[in-house]
Amino acid sequence: MGELARRYARVREALGREGLDAALVCGTEYTGFEGQVTYLSGFQIVHRYAYVLLPLEGEPAIVFPSEARYVGVHGTSQIEDQVFADQPGVWLAHRLRGQRVGVYGLDYVMTVRDFAAMWDKVELVPWDLEFDHARAVKSEEELESVRDSVRINTEGFHAFREAYEPGRTAADVLAPAERLFVEQGCGRLTMNMVLVGPEFAIARDDLVLQDFCIPSLEVAGPGGHWVEVSRALGSPSREVGRMLEAYQDYFEAAKSALEPGATAHDVHRAVSKGFLDRGYHLGHVTGHSIGMTMIEFPKIGEGVETELEAGMVFSLHPHVISEDGRECLYMQDTWLVTSDGGEPLAGLPMQIF
Repeated sequence: MGELARRYARVREALGREGLDAALVCGTEYTGFEGQVTYLSGFQIVHRYAYVLLPLEGEPAIVFPSEARYVGVHGTSQIEDQVFADQPGVWLAHRLRGQRVGVYGLDYVMTVRDFAAMWDKVELVPWDLEFDHARAVKSEEELESVRDSVRINTEGFHAFREAYEPGRTAADVLAPAERLFVEQGCGRLTMNMVLVGPEFAIARDDLVLQDFCIPSLEVAGPGGHWVEVSRALGSPSREVGRMLEAYQDYFEAAKSALEPGATAHDVHRAVSKGFLDRGYHLGHVTGHSIGMTMIEFPKIGEGVETELEAGMVFSLHPHVISEDGRECLYMQDTWLVTSDGGEPLAGLPMQIF
């Protein structure tokens, strides 16, 4: 319980700063939206949804909808108070009546029926940003899990690379990587796609790869920490070759930019400079904090003044788009903020394989 106690202390410290009585963390089986519950309980959702209630003082509770008696292996929860409610919102409204509660997942995760049961009885405060900031600095135990996930992801990339050749289907090429991810303990926690043409697609057996493709590989290993590692494969066009030069500039800039005390805005400016100087557009967000939930705050972007601390982990994936909008490049890395700057954890060279 030592690691869990550390997490509770950080969240409660944030609750106290905001004048809140409790945190209510909402999770769902939707891939990438379950980790916040795991973070506070050790429980992994495999069906429907669950809530973790962490009061400012007192013992936490984990709440499940009783219409699905099985929503995962309940014995994995480190929270003793396990509540099965016909309608969790009714139980929570009774427990929290008159209190001011910070909610993670109010906009995207909490069910409508539970919100309807609580909204006029409990002051529900959107609290995604604050909760993510409280868990952004990883402990040594968490970093061990992050590094394990990176190892698995990187091995999966090499499995994809070894299977790739023009004329094979995306399903055939991704299959060895997915097999490795399952064997290494990722279970359900993978979200992998292949960019062929204008947009990403699920790897299908009727999707034939040509002489250039970009795998997007995102997995969480047995410890539950998500990471993102990938490189483009094949023969790039002349324009994409120029984009690679900007990627190499970003890769070097990130090593010094990802330092304690720098802001996320500072990092965004540093890593995007090589792309913008060459006249390219940037599409998807430059990067974001990553942990037991796939996408966490702070994001690496314009105007984000959150200061970095040693122990933060970020996924960086500048999405560079040509001026005419017809070509792009998108490669991913998981970075650790250290006292000496940014450390790319995969150890892959910045190149097109």
